[in-house]
Amino acid sequence: MLNNHWNIQAAELLRISPVIPVVVIDSLADALPIAQALAAGGIRIMEITLRTPCALAAIQQLREQMPKMVIGAGTVLSEQQLQDVVAAGAQFAVSPGAPLSLLTAAWQGTIPFLPGIANSTDILNAMALGYRQFKFFPAEALGGVPMLKALAGPFAEIEFCATGGITPVNFESYLQLPQVPCVGGSWLTASAQVSRQDWQGIRANCLALARSEV
Repeated sequence: MLNNHWNIQAAELLRISPVIPVVVIDSLADALPIAQALAAGGIRIMEITLRTPCALAAIQQLREQMPKMVIGAGTVLSEQQLQDVVAAGAQFAVSPGAPLSLLTAAWQGTIPFLPGIANSTDILNAMALGYRQFKFFPAEALGGVPMLKALAGPFAEIEFCATGGITPVNFESYLQLPQVPCVGGSWLTASAQVSRQDWQGIRANCLALARSEV
């Protein structure tokens, strides 16, 4: 297995929380109250997706104002975006896919990278570079828990963060799998709650997670 120079290994990253909030920030003004609500609910990691113009600014702001929160970047699609999120201070990066150029650049970088995989070929290509932890995306559309059980046979040494279609109803079924230390979910910071600035509701979502059997 090839060595990387990441400041924290992906296996450790996936064990910070059983659910990693996948957050879309449409307004920079919402970034801090969202992060504060997550922290108040006991969550100390979040993935900010690069789906909005203010995402990079939000990452930079939260790295400065929420030093105890682990801030990552999601929807990283290119080497340039990887460079941008590192410059903004992101502590990890996540991609929906696994192109060779991005896999190589991220492995040579300084922060952990979770490539998105959908099948055995994706896994094999990434394993050849040294990767052992992956984002399984979109999880439900790809077959969900049964698909992950099938992949566990030939790939016993790898781990997944299942993301895509994960809900309060089904997330525990994923976490029962030995190779799924965590899932990615957007329900903790539901768009409807963010739009009405229901920060207490987001905190309550997190507290409900803490009361579950995960």
